[in-house]
Amino acid sequence: MSELRLIISGGGTGGHIFPAIAIANAVKSLRADAEILFVGASGKMEMEKVPEAGYKIVGLPIRGIQRKLLMSNIKVPYLLIKSLIKSYTTIKNFKPDIVIGVGGYASAAVVYTAGLMDIKTAIQEQNSYPGITNKILAKKADLIFTAFKGMEKFFPSEKIKLLGNPIRQDLLSNAHEKDIAREFFKLDGSKTTLLAIGGSLGARTINKCVEKIIPLTESHQFQIIWQCGKSAWEELKTGTNITDNQNIHLFQFIKEMGLAYAASDLIISRAGALSVSEIAALGKVSVLIPSPNVAEDHQTKNAMALTGNGAALMLSDIDAEEKIYQIIKDLLENKDNVSEIKENLNKIFRSKSAAFDIANEIIKLKEVK
Repeated sequence: MSELRLIISGGGTGGHIFPAIAIANAVKSLRADAEILFVGASGKMEMEKVPEAGYKIVGLPIRGIQRKLLMSNIKVPYLLIKSLIKSYTTIKNFKPDIVIGVGGYASAAVVYTAGLMDIKTAIQEQNSYPGITNKILAKKADLIFTAFKGMEKFFPSEKIKLLGNPIRQDLLSNAHEKDIAREFFKLDGSKTTLLAIGGSLGARTINKCVEKIIPLTESHQFQIIWQCGKSAWEELKTGTNITDNQNIHLFQFIKEMGLAYAASDLIISRAGALSVSEIAALGKVSVLIPSPNVAEDHQTKNAMALTGNGAALMLSDIDAEEKIYQIIKDLLENKDNVSEIKENLNKIFRSKSAAFDIANEIIKLKEVK
């Protein structure tokens, strides 16, 4: 059996990076001889998270267009050309059998270049509504891994593999360790626990929502694990109503997300594809607040995959601060509503083996002539 050489490209946010690492880990589990190289965007979080996971990464100077900073866009075409050239030299030197794109600017440059070089490519579309980049890359891709039904509206049906979004293994392995998780976060085991996550970079609206529900921690036997993000960390940790409240556990970033999920009863989250998939896979009751700052309103469409089946609640970003208090109060007081949401979650297809299923398809693709 010949060696498997694989490039995985993409990043920018945890929603792209963690599925990529999950795929890499699954490939290595199935093929210990596999050589895997990541390609990301210089200065983005993948340059830190990928080496922490034990993989080498090459950074491209690529960046996207800034809608609010028009003058900064002057360099974008130049950086794109540099990134395409570096993609070419990286591919030529590493000699991959397959290049996989998981989303993000770097993914576009590397997968596009690999296609021009007649190297097998695959893309992993995490959202229920693909962006224009993946629609373009799909034309030459050999395989398209999807997480939601109905993607033949956007991609050639013969290339689609509906396998779900890769879930981090630590989330699944810690899923039933509620007591251990609550001890880890120094939580009161008798109280309902809410996990608030605004994505790996934080989210202003979700932080404001958490501030709104702080009074419930005193009146309803309620506690909060709060991942606020780097930008909000300094301001929030100096707030006396937060630091003096023993029911609030504030974090800039939670590395042990598997334990955070295991400890929680309720979740407030953005509706990135990875978050929605993790919430569904773990059967957690959630209030989803789609980000308004994503292309083609991807997150609302992701959230509707759950809310359309009565398996989650959704608030628009503009209404969230006003309505979140009553929503959480109702969930705390209405156990029947919580039970109904859990039952509906259990009815939804939830693939917990997506990373290994994708890894198997990658390995098979190598042997296709």
